[in-house]
Amino acid sequence: MIFKTYQIYLGKVFTSTLLKTFIVFVSLAFILNIFEEINFFKDLKVSITLPIFLTFLNIPSIIFDIFPFIFLITAQFAFIKLMDQNEIIVLKNFGLDNLKIIKILSVLSFFIGLIIITIYYNFSSSLKYSYLNLKNSYAKDNKYLAVITENGIWIKDEVEENINIINANRFNNKILYDVDILQFDKNFNFKSNIISKKILIENKVWLIKDALISDSKGKLNNAENFNLETNLNYNDVNSLFSNLSSLNIFELNNLRKKYDSINYSSTEVNSAIQKLISFPFYLTIMTVLAATIMLHIKHNRSKVFHLIFGILISVIIYYLSFFFEELGKNEQIPLGISIWIPLIIILLISAISLIRINEK
Repeated sequence: MIFKTYQIYLGKVFTSTLLKTFIVFVSLAFILNIFEEINFFKDLKVSITLPIFLTFLNIPSIIFDIFPFIFLITAQFAFIKLMDQNEIIVLKNFGLDNLKIIKILSVLSFFIGLIIITIYYNFSSSLKYSYLNLKNSYAKDNKYLAVITENGIWIKDEVEENINIINANRFNNKILYDVDILQFDKNFNFKSNIISKKILIENKVWLIKDALISDSKGKLNNAENFNLETNLNYNDVNSLFSNLSSLNIFELNNLRKKYDSINYSSTEVNSAIQKLISFPFYLTIMTVLAATIMLHIKHNRSKVFHLIFGILISVIIYYLSFFFEELGKNEQIPLGISIWIPLIIILLISAISLIRINEK
């Protein structure tokens, strides 16, 4: 495929502007995140290099989440450059109308979006995984660990002088099913084994129904209702598996299968996968929206006005997307609709603006 000169030029203008905008947002993210990391380590005796290192590990993930707004602002400033140098008029004299310009930038945005989710996202998720592991090792409340495997959910929980190793086949509606709990002391000497078909984990004191308890001497006891002190309630257990930004697309798919195998809600995982699938379209739509805005607003206004207006639009879109996403996660509306409806709304607004765009 041979690209024409004007296509190459528009591509250069857009990508160079994107790079500059990217650098600005990376700098802002660094400044904001470094203060958060320093505050986290303020009571710990660590070198300043650790917060700085953690910030570098976390920035790619932060930037990924704001890429749609980076593209919106990039498209705005790309059009400002073209307008300031009267290049829009020159392009029109060569038969290139506004729709063709928007089409070129939209296609470019879509392909950059594909590169971002296939290369950049995998890179950022790996760094995020390292970030979480390193930071969690310094957390004061790091008394429990959890993992989901083909054999169900596993939780290690330290409470006072006890270490509980908990295995459950299923987890649904605040209840662990088919549970086996091994209790050890601090030196990992066996103390007891608790077996139950069902455990209610609504509070940090778990209510165990029809528990079969065996002690270190092998003596068996039955308890109709048995309370177990833990560090975790239902919300805590849910949050243990909420750091989905540290997983790439393949790991997300495997995690969804594991969740389904133990009847654990995979709504958030499905939401994350849907967002990745929609991501190139999201970037494309934001580019189209920015283009229609710039072509409908008098270009002699200040760059500050355009920047503020772009930020305002970004905030509105963010809250619109967040609102629908929460409805999907809470299963108020179908998950697919919650991800795609905001994009369709933005696209419809842009399409209406495109009707008379060539008259500008």
